[in-house]
Amino acid sequence: MTPNPTGPSASGVGFAVAEAAADENASVVVASRRRDGVGRAVAALPAGAEGRTVDVTDENGVRALFDELGAFDHLVYTAAEPLLSSALADTEIDVVRRFFELRHFGALTAVKYGAPHIRPGGSVGLVGGTAAGRPEPGTTAVSSVLAAMEGPARALAVELSPLRVNVVVPGILRSQMWSGLPQAAREAMYQALEDTLLVGPRVGEPTDVADAFVFLMRNRHMTGSTLTIDGGQTLT
Repeated sequence: MTPNPTGPSASGVGFAVAEAAADENASVVVASRRRDGVGRAVAALPAGAEGRTVDVTDENGVRALFDELGAFDHLVYTAAEPLLSSALADTEIDVVRRFFELRHFGALTAVKYGAPHIRPGGSVGLVGGTAAGRPEPGTTAVSSVLAAMEGPARALAVELSPLRVNVVVPGILRSQMWSGLPQAAREAMYQALEDTLLVGPRVGEPTDVADAFVFLMRNRHMTGSTLTIDGGQTLT
């Protein structure tokens, strides 16, 4: 396997996927718009891992990246900004547009230029979120962009067949995704979640989600699927 996870640091889902794939003896390339994040990720991965700097909102830069990489097996797109919750009345629409620019349009750009380089039997992995199916007050913007990943993934599975395209839908994880919240609020959110999760008092980690991506890389009979990894959060 040669996945191409995109992630900003050595602590998020993108890095966890890269690490899990490397543990399976994959040749890994990580890409991010932040050079320091790429450097930290590559330094923390096994020898042989590579890093590239790219702004996924720059279409020409994304095209050049994949032309440089050449053939590979799996593309995992995890680029995202920290999530913020607020009532729609208090939300700047430009902020919502930025969410879509990175998470939605960035993903489509990566698939557009990455898919032609994926070898037969390969796959694309995208990221959604449980807020798309179970929104709470203050999550309109977040729910919108997360839901915008599942429909296109199914359409891409049809359009790009036999290339496989799937979505992993995490619940709330202990990761830098919530770094926009004050620490006290973040810990209160984690504690409240621990009290209700069906799997017991443990909030999910990026490594839990990474395992799902590796499974989807291996399983050649899954496409257009949504795999939820939330500890039972959506059932409580």
